[in-house]
Amino acid sequence: MNGEPPIKRAVAFVDGQNLFHAAREAFGYTYPNYDVALLANRICARQGWKLAQVRFYTGIPAVGDNPRWHSFWTHKLAAMGRRGVVVYSRSLRYRNRRVDLPDGTQHTFLTGEEKGIDVRIALDVIALAHRGEYDVALVFSQDQDLSEVADEIRTIAREQQRWIKIASAFPNSPASRNPRGINKTDWIKIDRKLYDECLDRRDYRAKHQRS
Repeated sequence: MNGEPPIKRAVAFVDGQNLFHAAREAFGYTYPNYDVALLANRICARQGWKLAQVRFYTGIPAVGDNPRWHSFWTHKLAAMGRRGVVVYSRSLRYRNRRVDLPDGTQHTFLTGEEKGIDVRIALDVIALAHRGEYDVALVFSQDQDLSEVADEIRTIAREQQRWIKIASAFPNSPASRNPRGINKTDWIKIDRKLYDECLDRRDYRAKHQRS
């Protein structure tokens, strides 16, 4: 196997909803206010990696289901695309969820769920490794379903006889309930200072949504 390359090309794979929920829990933010291109650049600079590409993945509601958040994501994703971020989005799927209330009754509500985002990320991490497009996969997620991808990357490294790393980056603070990155990866914890240096100063929410 070839040794560690002097210049390590990195591709960032960003699970947009996973990153948002982690930032909300860790830092209290109420909407996705991150600049993923800047955040990936800062992390790569700290690690001594050369950022080659940023890829962003998210589910978005249909305009008929939630026009406000559909508009938010449409404008935010378009802005990302203009900056060279590769964007992958899928419509949320809705189903009824039932929860038990303290008084013994049940409450049913409609909730949107992402389908296929983690699969798409996994396929792209593996495909780009096969094509030799990176030395470091920088995955912004704590989804343990992606731990199997780490095993596959090690297999590819052996087959291609080259050095490949996979890292898991995620917001973290004393308020975070989950302090773990993806198993079998290097963990990169994003603190409040770093996150706040990488905010997207454009607010894509409608004016009446802002507070």
